[in-house]
Amino acid sequence: MSTIKASDVFTRHPLNPIITVDHLPYRANSVFNPGAGVVGGETLLLIRVEDLRGISHLLAARSADGATGWRFDETPLISPEPEKHPEEIWGCEDPRLTWLPELDQWAIAYTAYSRRGPLVSLAMSHDFTDVRKLGPVMPPEDKDAALFPRRIDGRWAMIHRPSPLRGFAHMWISYSPDLRHWGDHELLLEARDGAWWDAGKIGLGPPPLETAEGWLICYHGVHGTSSGPIYRVGLALVDLDDPRKVLRRTDEWVLGPTAPYERSGDVNKVVFPTGWVLDPATQVISLYYGAGDSAIALATANLEDVLSLMRTVPAG
Repeated sequence: MSTIKASDVFTRHPLNPIITVDHLPYRANSVFNPGAGVVGGETLLLIRVEDLRGISHLLAARSADGATGWRFDETPLISPEPEKHPEEIWGCEDPRLTWLPELDQWAIAYTAYSRRGPLVSLAMSHDFTDVRKLGPVMPPEDKDAALFPRRIDGRWAMIHRPSPLRGFAHMWISYSPDLRHWGDHELLLEARDGAWWDAGKIGLGPPPLETAEGWLICYHGVHGTSSGPIYRVGLALVDLDDPRKVLRRTDEWVLGPTAPYERSGDVNKVVFPTGWVLDPATQVISLYYGAGDSAIALATANLEDVLSLMRTVPAG
């Protein structure tokens, strides 16, 4: 029986990059790192737009097929409001979208860029026509956060990535009874050491995806080189009932910057996933990612192929 290779799991869309700054209804420097969901039968991306000052805001875009014919809102859904939210003074960045059936709302975890560094903020929305900001939930420096879609043992859970003053940057998990007060912080997935592609710094990509074999985790890893960092993508599975337990993790990356639009941009050699959508009929995962910090690209994979790969990778 043939075994699928890590490098063969995801296939880039032939129209990549699917969104560039030229598609926007107004002038900006770049567009990248979108959150993703399905709203009203359409794919919705909440995209990071960096304006001509270098400050980012979040803009909604919608598509019937998730790849073409994007329609953009005329104004941002989430903009920095430093007079109300001083932690947003230098921008709102890198959203992750999680549908919470219990609340009948979307949770938007995004990075607020404060004077003291980036931190995790939350906002809520029913359909991305309006939004309610909850404010900061993690102090700086912290980012790359997303919620699980349901409570676990009666509490909400969130994966995030603190950046310590010393040592490597790892992924952590924390819990909350009300989405506002977070505690029981615990190390979840460690950056590896040495020459590994994910040595030194890792961070969550899209929100955890529930499967029959565990929560599927997509993450980015950063490999430092003499010509600058390289951002690549790996996968892990954690336990459904206790997501602190890591079941499996890929040794090899499943997506790396090989296409021209990934290797050249405002930041070269970057594949940075922040959103995905699973089609329940076809079981196809659509992974949306920032390419070179300058454009948005799409790659697809069959869920069964992904799980077949995960069955072959090392435990823990």
